[in-house]
Amino acid sequence: MMVGVQHLRPRSTTHSTVGLVAVVAAIGVVFGDIGTSPLYAIRVALGTDASTAVDTESVLGVLSLVFWSLVIVIGVKYLLYVLRADNDGEGGILALTALAGGDSTTRRVAFLVALGVFGSALLYGDGMITPAISVLSAIEGVEVAVPGFQSFVVPATVVVLILLFRVQHHGTARIGRVFGPIMILWFAVIAGAGVVGIVRQPSVLAAVSPSHAVGFVVTNRGSALVTIGAIFLVVTGGEALYADLGHFGPAPIRRGWYTVVFPALLLSYFGQGALLLHDPTVNNPFFGLVPRWGLYPLVALATAATVIASQAVISGAFSLSRQAMRLGYLPRIRIDHTSSDEAGQVYVPAVNNALMVATVLLVIAFRKSENLAGAYGVAVATTMMITTVLAHRVARIKWGWPRVAATAATAVFLCIDTVFLAANFLKIPAGGWVPLAVAGAVFGAMTTWRTGRSRLGLRIRGHAAPLHMFVESLADPDLRRFPGTGVVMTGLRASTPPPLAHLVERVGALPERVIVATVDTASVPHVRAPDRATVVDLDRGISRVMLHYGFMDRVDVPADLERIKERLDVADIDDATYYVGHITVVPGRRPGMAAWRQHLYAIMDRNEAAPIGVFRLPRERVIEIGMQVDV
Repeated sequence: MMVGVQHLRPRSTTHSTVGLVAVVAAIGVVFGDIGTSPLYAIRVALGTDASTAVDTESVLGVLSLVFWSLVIVIGVKYLLYVLRADNDGEGGILALTALAGGDSTTRRVAFLVALGVFGSALLYGDGMITPAISVLSAIEGVEVAVPGFQSFVVPATVVVLILLFRVQHHGTARIGRVFGPIMILWFAVIAGAGVVGIVRQPSVLAAVSPSHAVGFVVTNRGSALVTIGAIFLVVTGGEALYADLGHFGPAPIRRGWYTVVFPALLLSYFGQGALLLHDPTVNNPFFGLVPRWGLYPLVALATAATVIASQAVISGAFSLSRQAMRLGYLPRIRIDHTSSDEAGQVYVPAVNNALMVATVLLVIAFRKSENLAGAYGVAVATTMMITTVLAHRVARIKWGWPRVAATAATAVFLCIDTVFLAANFLKIPAGGWVPLAVAGAVFGAMTTWRTGRSRLGLRIRGHAAPLHMFVESLADPDLRRFPGTGVVMTGLRASTPPPLAHLVERVGALPERVIVATVDTASVPHVRAPDRATVVDLDRGISRVMLHYGFMDRVDVPADLERIKERLDVADIDDATYYVGHITVVPGRRPGMAAWRQHLYAIMDRNEAAPIGVFRLPRERVIEIGMQVDV
């Protein structure tokens, strides 16, 4: 993940002004996941669905663990520590991986990069489970008012989820304006309901003392770890805070958390605890806080909030896929840009359809939100630990922290991460294996693609002459040069592109002007347009152009060549013919790559999107030249 361009500058967008609009927007997008955890977290942690009475010390102990988990994991680790690690304004585990990798290629750095890639693979598992558990838990609220509705919960959830995925192609821009107000209403309602419960049983506020958390763990040594695994549900949106850093910047996210989200969540959790202290036999403490007449409006609002939470996770999967493609860990697949103003708003049909099928199958298989809670958390807990490890290196090499300070902070966070991870590993037999299996499959595909592309590049370079030697050979008087400009797309930096060599060897002719163009993805999110092109004149009418893009930038080769046509001294660039190599990969018997990985790479290569669409080339002026290579 080495940066391929020097003097890169951040985007011109600034996050220095934190207005009300920015805070409301951040609340609508960033906090959907963590904001809907009150629907199921306390219910799962205290096992109220089993209709067993809960005692005072259990309620206070669980609430104390919830309070301090939110304070330390979200308030300190993510908002004050991890959010500082922005890669040109962008966040997320792949951006953090790029920062941690830097320009080094040591084995230690390679291991950290592998960890980061595995962490990104885990987020696909989270993208499957979050919509399923969120929407399912919201619709289950109808059962409180209408017990006979139980048989309709799963079908209704499936319908909502399918509709959610089917509207993704419209993009978040059209519905984003209403996200913030709905979530503000959501937090106001759950806070108000919580206040009612607390007023009825104010002794619940004693849970703020950490002594109750310690006492609960000491008293329940045998089952405390299981409970902690359920309590982890209250912090599962932590990674979303970091992933959405590039959309809003740290200031609106922090302000939204401290002024609205954190107080509302505490009031809701403590209100549920107060209700259980008042009536230990309540099955669903979240919906039990509202009067019977308020159940249906709350179910409708909860469903809207969970849809918003799911939307944020799904959009995150789209952005993650786009970054992985640009960094060379996934093949090119179709990406639709849903906004003419925001390049980061994308829709990836293949990912959307895969998530839809997986999410619906999870709902049908697990049927209840408490069952899905067993599958939820393993992926996020592992990703959180990986984030802590990567952030340690960033603190050392980017922030210049002393070793003692960086290690001390990392040690504290790792202790908490380890406890949560151990607690979630207990869920593996109950469904926690699902996100791990998904992550393993995605990680295998990502590393196979990366390895295959590297081997393919070596094979092609091994048969290609250096570009400067090719240029020298053009002095041959028998070589015909026909009028016009040809743009030869290649991934080779110093070798002769196969399409260019093919034109000379098979056709015996070249355009009068030839531009050898390579798209280079830097390990920064954005590269400014003025810094994007590097041009070198190779003589004999041939120019070498490197087009540098950030992994969040939108690639448009014709537009960028048009921007530098004066530097190329080409007047007819808008009428140029593009020559693209079409390589067919076949599994071979070469050592260094397992046979199954060679076959997997060949399948992925055959399904890769054509460069015509990826580079936005004009289809009517593209000539593909084929060749076959074994890996």
